[in-house]
Amino acid sequence: MGSNIPELTVGSSGETIPLVGFGTADFPFGASPATMKESILHAMKVGYRHFDSSAVYQSEQVIGETIDDALRLGFIKSRDELFITSKLWCSNAHRHLVLPALRQTLNNLKSEYVDLYLIHWPLSMKPGEFELPVKKGDLLPLDFKSVWEAMEECQNLGLAKLIGVSNFSCEKLETLLATAKIPPAVEMNPLWQQKKLREFCEKKGIHITAYSPLGAKGTPWGTNWVMDSQELKDIASAKGKTTAQICIRWVYEQGVSALVKSFNKQRMEENLDIFEWSLSPEECEKISQIPQRKGCHADLFISDESPFKSRFEFWDEEV
Repeated sequence: MGSNIPELTVGSSGETIPLVGFGTADFPFGASPATMKESILHAMKVGYRHFDSSAVYQSEQVIGETIDDALRLGFIKSRDELFITSKLWCSNAHRHLVLPALRQTLNNLKSEYVDLYLIHWPLSMKPGEFELPVKKGDLLPLDFKSVWEAMEECQNLGLAKLIGVSNFSCEKLETLLATAKIPPAVEMNPLWQQKKLREFCEKKGIHITAYSPLGAKGTPWGTNWVMDSQELKDIASAKGKTTAQICIRWVYEQGVSALVKSFNKQRMEENLDIFEWSLSPEECEKISQIPQRKGCHADLFISDESPFKSRFEFWDEEV
């Protein structure tokens, strides 16, 4: 089965990103590789082409193995049909460690390149740590300029077609853009509306990908308040859709791409069934009136020992 997911051109090189992707952050990380592999393979079968990974998720190797299976089974014809994202973990967010970290990611994926490589969080850690929860005393400020220079080198070498960031505020993006030769093509954020960030990124030509748009219930960073929203449930009921479909369709209508993660085969297919219908202006207005909350507080990285002592310092705004 081919993919009919719309794509959007991002960056200056003409690369395209599918507007709905499949997340692989299954917590606890690395606990169920067989289930993850089966789910990713089914996702490829039903049409997902964008797969989001990270060094810390322990899913890169699983994706690499699954690509081999998908090619053998004819679900895809070549690796080039896929859009693979991975992320630089904080302990490798040092100028001299970025390129080796990406080479390890490519080795795990059994691929010559990633389509998108992101700085996972706007801070660094002592090298060598890949544990969650992180040790607060190991957290360090990110050297934006030197780490981004190493990211640019990854793109110039052709090892990453696009580079970007994740969990950056408008202010942190401004800091990065002040010295960047190649601006970030993508900002990945736990999107629930985030009008200020969307307007800023649109002005700067940065595409936003929303992770955990359904709330990531059951993870340390997730909540259930999106899926429990009565307003969203009412709209879903009136349209004969699931609450998840309403959320993903709303994200899509904002010109933002969404990463959804479900290993339930029925829901995986439902989450792709959002392109043949639309939300009415009245429904969009109802959604815009839902009280705002930050989708992820980043409390993992906030303490008196951290570069960020409060949520306000991390996100540069009230949350």
